[in-house]
Amino acid sequence: MSTDNNTFKILTLGESGVGKTAILRRYVENKFEKHHLATIGIDYQSKTIKIKNKEIKLKIWDTAGQERYRNLASHAYKGADGIMLVYDITDEYSFSKITDWMEQINSNLSKNEIGIVLIGNKSDIEDRIIDTEKGEEKAKEYGIQYFETSALNGNGINEAFEGLAKQILKNYKIKNNDVGSRTISLQSSKPEDIVENDKKARKCC
Repeated sequence: MSTDNNTFKILTLGESGVGKTAILRRYVENKFEKHHLATIGIDYQSKTIKIKNKEIKLKIWDTAGQERYRNLASHAYKGADGIMLVYDITDEYSFSKITDWMEQINSNLSKNEIGIVLIGNKSDIEDRIIDTEKGEEKAKEYGIQYFETSALNGNGINEAFEGLAKQILKNYKIKNNDVGSRTISLQSSKPEDIVENDKKARKCC
């Protein structure tokens, strides 16, 4: 796999309203909109970063948190390299649902083969319900990294994505200039195209 063609597929998961779209928009466009329409189905954006002098393209899939879109989201798991699991630190329900999301992840993917980070979003809000220690304990329970972010001011977002990208690279056992043996080419926003591309990638490796 060429260093010019390293593409990692990342999913953002979590309940509706936790700020997944806002996090993605802040990370990719450095913008924040207080009011925006809820994601319908699946949307994605991309961003190219450098990790250890390697150029990595992140294809970040923003999935809807509403129950009626869960089946659609399950199709997006195919070929995923990383998961950003998000809850709202001011919403006890969104935190309690982390267990359900982890069960869904484990039923679709092998946790040992992908990177996963837990995100406590809206850290700019003082009247939080879920404290940092509780978030860290939940992450420790699943053996994953924990970050707190704010889409409003951007705090922690770059660190979270960089931490996830480093996990993915570590999972692929990247050494020197060898960036592994797997390339996932995502040229379309259509889930069926993603599945087909992923099948081709798997056949060649």
